[in-house]
Amino acid sequence: MKRTIAVLCIASLAVLGASAAFAAYPEKPIKVVNYVGPGGLMDVTSRKFVSIAKKFTDATFVVENKQGAGGLVGMQAVLEQPADGYTVFAATTSNIAKVLSSKKSVDEFIWGFEWIAMLMKDPECLIAAKDSPLNTWEAVFKDAQEKKGSQIWVGPAAGGNDHLMAMKVWDKTGMTAKWIPYSTGPEAMMGLLSGQGAVYVGNPADIGGREGFTIVAIARKERSPKFPDAPIFTELGIQGLEDEAMWRGFAMKKGSPEEAMAWWEDLLKKVAADPEWREFLEKDGIDVVDYGRPEFTAQVKKDIEDATHYLRQYGLIK
Repeated sequence: MKRTIAVLCIASLAVLGASAAFAAYPEKPIKVVNYVGPGGLMDVTSRKFVSIAKKFTDATFVVENKQGAGGLVGMQAVLEQPADGYTVFAATTSNIAKVLSSKKSVDEFIWGFEWIAMLMKDPECLIAAKDSPLNTWEAVFKDAQEKKGSQIWVGPAAGGNDHLMAMKVWDKTGMTAKWIPYSTGPEAMMGLLSGQGAVYVGNPADIGGREGFTIVAIARKERSPKFPDAPIFTELGIQGLEDEAMWRGFAMKKGSPEEAMAWWEDLLKKVAADPEWREFLEKDGIDVVDYGRPEFTAQVKKDIEDATHYLRQYGLIK
């Protein structure tokens, strides 16, 4: 009996010792892996996040770019690292749709991660050329009905989050149209201005600093303080599109230490309350959030359900 108790005490001390040692997290630089190139949206966001995070921690962050295959290259790179909390994936909504449209394993590429910190919601919106006769939702819808499915909507990659938003609008309104993907959002917006499409699907920040565009409808519950003239879908009589957004956040390989994930959740709350961070996002009409694992995981589950439904409905997957 005494021997058993002694063994248990030693084991307990070992666990406590390990815990105490890890309580010092982070003890070495943390890699933040972006799936876009330098200057890309998530690259800018994650670099801004870590610059503000330094107000609250002495941790060293190293931002790396591993672009390719719509994010799959970056995701794979993180999954190949040890689950030690020192490699973090900088993710967006588009990664979810990309995994599904590429027919990759959801268990590996989505649930192989813990979704630890969701930073923001960038509302989806429909954008038109300001000087076009189709610069209101009513005009866009009437034209679509007359063209019987040949109206063209433009945006980035097929099967991405913006394309999904287009499918949701078509489904909710009973209209039909065609999606023409461009290599980048700015190229698609130039296509819109040159008359190659009736609607561009993106986010309010896309028109920042650009002349000639107007927001036809925005997917928020209330009008945006930054874009007060843009109607929300419910004002146009369209239900079910009150909370459609491009999110950005951080994920860590499944099995990472609890202490590391809790540390990131705590850091997120500090950064989310920082005035500089809020100004950085809110100037572009982006909503700041500080979702930890439960809320972020619930969001990812909803995105999987939505993407699976609409990609299947419109024939992009079986």
